[in-house]
Amino acid sequence: MSRFRIFSLFAAAYFLSYFYRSVNAIIAPDLSQELSLSASQLGFMSSLFFAAYAVAQIPIGVSLDRWGPRYVVPGMMMLSVAGSLIFATAQSLLMLSIGRALIGVGMASTLMGSLKAFSLWFPPHRFATAAGILMGIGSSGALAAATPLAWVSETVGWRAAFVWGALVITLSAASIAFWTRNTPPSISWPRAGATPVSLLAVFLNLSFWRIALMSLFVVGGVLAVQSLWAGPYLFDAVGLSKIAVGNMLLLMALGVVAGYVSFGWLADRFGLAWITLAGSSVFVLCQLALALGPPAVLVPFVYLLFGLSGGTATVLLSHARLVFPPAMTGRVVSAVNLFGIGGVFLLQWLIGLIVDRFPVDTAGHYPPQAYTAAFLTTTAGTLLALIWYLPLVRRSAITPHGKA
Repeated sequence: MSRFRIFSLFAAAYFLSYFYRSVNAIIAPDLSQELSLSASQLGFMSSLFFAAYAVAQIPIGVSLDRWGPRYVVPGMMMLSVAGSLIFATAQSLLMLSIGRALIGVGMASTLMGSLKAFSLWFPPHRFATAAGILMGIGSSGALAAATPLAWVSETVGWRAAFVWGALVITLSAASIAFWTRNTPPSISWPRAGATPVSLLAVFLNLSFWRIALMSLFVVGGVLAVQSLWAGPYLFDAVGLSKIAVGNMLLLMALGVVAGYVSFGWLADRFGLAWITLAGSSVFVLCQLALALGPPAVLVPFVYLLFGLSGGTATVLLSHARLVFPPAMTGRVVSAVNLFGIGGVFLLQWLIGLIVDRFPVDTAGHYPPQAYTAAFLTTTAGTLLALIWYLPLVRRSAITPHGKA
């Protein structure tokens, strides 16, 4: 069994996870109109994917370290099948929320399961590169959730898309269960220490907290915007059509793909902490630009750069992995991802609450000032997290090769 097959099948599953986390950005107007949702309701419902995803991280991390990704990942994905079908047939906010949450729980193991498998199938000095390519390919699911989904939504409706999506998830889960294995034939399954002790060691480590809070604002920020608010921002503040918005989301998604792939490669060569500093600094500037309302001609550039700098997310996960032994990879990266995905839930909902404080015009659009207030808030949070992370950057300057 080759690394290529292992990589491909897990990357396909993560592709689906990214598609589903991003779909509401393009179908937001349909959901709001069809089910009479306010901005805060839309934000809360959409964020449930990430809330459920985050809550599942710690038990998934423990399960991956104990039983491996071959069966944990496809077993969890079947919950997404149920959630997709519920979402497709929902006639109320409650049913939309249940469907969205189930999809989130079901997809919660795709990234962590992939990283657990790669930690044993790939050598340590290639892990960040493999993780970056994984997240780059996986994040291209947002490409499918941009212009292609806009076309499907206009042609057959968003409900049909979710029904077909359930079938695709089933096929992906089955392929992992039947055509992968947890470790290469020459490597035995590593046994982690006692769960309570090892989890306590994670949460008592100061470096973990510096990485985790950075993840909350970087991962949380890029996904909160890409998976929902990037669309309404363009509808309301810029005044674009649905297809034009789909094209802009496509551009942002391309930036995310390029960021994930390139940042992982750069981190393996120039150091994880230094690449995090560079990427997150640009990410802060992009949020500030969106808050100030760039000229329409510059919006595509800001969206592309926003997505590109969001690639810092893969570096943060790779950095966390280095702090602990390989047998704990599942729970360590899951613990960091708890904050990253939890940050999506918090920031996505928070942006909705802020936007909802402003009046809606007769066409149902919020004023640009609403988004200014929201993005200034996320900018400040990301900047503070970056300041908290800085000691790890200084420390990397005195470690061998600056790789910490």
